[in-house]
Amino acid sequence: MAHRAPHALRRALAATALCGALALAAGGCTAPGGDGADAPGGAQGVELPEPGVAFDYQIGGAYPPPDGVRAVSRDRTAKPAPGVYSICYVNAFQAQPDAEGWWQDHHPDLLLRDADGTLVVDEDWDEALLDISTAAKRERLAGIVGKWIDGCAEAGFQAVEADNLDSYERSDGLLTAADDMAFGKLLASRAHAAGLAIGQKNAAGLARQGRDLGFDFAVAEECGQYDECGAYADAYDDRVFVIEYRRDGLDAACEEWGDRLSVVLRDLDVVPAGESGYRRRTC
Repeated sequence: MAHRAPHALRRALAATALCGALALAAGGCTAPGGDGADAPGGAQGVELPEPGVAFDYQIGGAYPPPDGVRAVSRDRTAKPAPGVYSICYVNAFQAQPDAEGWWQDHHPDLLLRDADGTLVVDEDWDEALLDISTAAKRERLAGIVGKWIDGCAEAGFQAVEADNLDSYERSDGLLTAADDMAFGKLLASRAHAAGLAIGQKNAAGLARQGRDLGFDFAVAEECGQYDECGAYADAYDDRVFVIEYRRDGLDAACEEWGDRLSVVLRDLDVVPAGESGYRRRTC
């Protein structure tokens, strides 16, 4: 099973720049209000996660949830964990390394390329960026990724986690924050149409704007490590799943947020229990 390793060192963006991007993508960056304001994203008919619920992050491989766990995130190729709130991981803005050939064969024009026609690649994880630079390409990509989201719903997941909302940061200036936000809005609409809640993955500076666009909760890597958990907590009414990879990050998250948010420490490769390198702790 292919899975995505965590973005351990990617930082949040400047709030001023992001508000400008949101103005282009969705017409503003005001706080949510009016009908549906009591629920993140204003989604109707989807099941939202419970704030502070015990959580496990299993995108590197599925295994029986530890005792007491009530929410689990797994890769879209895995089955949802029975009897818990199940989140479906989807790499929505970039191509998995083992899927690049499929994209080249079937949709080569939907991979981002520079002026020389060379693929623009996230060098940290060897992932080609998807080209969301135009409305037409975003619509086509939403159709492809949307089928994955529909598959999550058909498999029995309650929510989807859409990774790489911040792909423009690695695009060599070929994408903008507005492009990412516009595509995120399409994905949120598709998830809600399928009956799923959708989580914003990382990008603390986008938390308030992400809620306005339709995201329902957040999945935040290392927000304790980098003192960013508050941005997600404020935007998503504590519906935040925190994954830390260092003990000091876990200690920081637990000290300030352990009684409000869902916090777990995992090994960087998020390997299944029983495999070499597996690590999991909670507050």
